[in-house]
Amino acid sequence: MSTALIIFALKSQHRVSRMKIDTFGVEMWMNEWETKCEFNLAETCVESLTIDQLFQISGKNKKDLSEILSLKMTYGEIKGSDRLRTAIAALYDNQTYENVLVTHGTIGANMLVHKTLVDSDDRVVSVVPTYQQHFSIPKSIGADVHFLRLREENNWLPDLDELKKLIMPGTKLIALTNPNNPTGSLIDKEMLGEISEIAAEAGSWILCDEVYRGTDQHGTGMTASITDIYEKGISTAGMSKAYSLAGLRLGWVTAPLKVIEDVMIHRDYDTISVGMVDDYLATVALESVDRLLERSHEITRGNLSYLSSWLDGETKLSWVKPSSGTTALVKLELPIKSYDFCVKLLQKTGVMFTPGAAMGMEGFIRVGYANNPDVLRAGLGRVSEYLETI
Repeated sequence: MSTALIIFALKSQHRVSRMKIDTFGVEMWMNEWETKCEFNLAETCVESLTIDQLFQISGKNKKDLSEILSLKMTYGEIKGSDRLRTAIAALYDNQTYENVLVTHGTIGANMLVHKTLVDSDDRVVSVVPTYQQHFSIPKSIGADVHFLRLREENNWLPDLDELKKLIMPGTKLIALTNPNNPTGSLIDKEMLGEISEIAAEAGSWILCDEVYRGTDQHGTGMTASITDIYEKGISTAGMSKAYSLAGLRLGWVTAPLKVIEDVMIHRDYDTISVGMVDDYLATVALESVDRLLERSHEITRGNLSYLSSWLDGETKLSWVKPSSGTTALVKLELPIKSYDFCVKLLQKTGVMFTPGAAMGMEGFIRVGYANNPDVLRAGLGRVSEYLETI
């Protein structure tokens, strides 16, 4: 074959195999407006910590920074350090460090699991609304994606009769977010068990994005994990939401050993390892997880109570109160598109929400209530003033 024909064949192959993926609605919105607002009520992380605050909470002091100074900047342990993976495994009931693989954020964990498990023409069922990764990535692979729509009248919880109709023998994957983003609904342990039984009948995997785990409004705050309930359950999570350390860009997959081994094959192509400093700081945080979550609960529970009282006085807005997470899906009782409402609100008041249109939920806005309490209260005050004008 001539050189020209070889080049033509390679170019043609590249055109055929190129992955096409939908634009990420929420992330596009955040990219455009997040640095232009005064009051960020689109934020989904519990108010972020400084390194100094992390050390205070963990009982360390500035002398302990010497541990970082002595770190040699190699790739580090490829799967994540044993110390960190042990701390992550302790967040679950029945997992060991061998069931944990550290990734670049939960977003990296989700991408790796989908790429590992899903092939072209596989049947995938995803709840919606959800984090867009869980249907756009399988769709880009060529999967046959079906939606289990969460409904306001069901308190944004899955209809299991509807799920049974969507699941067929051989369905490859069911994708959940629990606690749910954007609604804040919480699938309890009993319902997770029922979903697992439905999945088991079809031989399906369940991928549960548990990045908001630890933010329940009651008790310890810890949602039951799918990987402790179902033998084909996979949990993804990370340091950003309940642990207030999004800047570490560190997440993980917790799964059966065979899945971890298979994910490693894909991970070698886009991750190698996380940073040594990130690994160290995440370990410091998770070894003080009770104190870290105590701080988070003080913020999220106090802020949700305030948001609830505020909404009681706003006749142009309505909601189903969240049970967990850091966001609420609020309905606009107004004849206006969510994107237009959010842009005009931001331009006139400096307050940023996320339009429901960015997540396929026109007529709603997503309110992040886990930021600094003073920011939330001042921002909502501005919103009240704006609502009086429309």
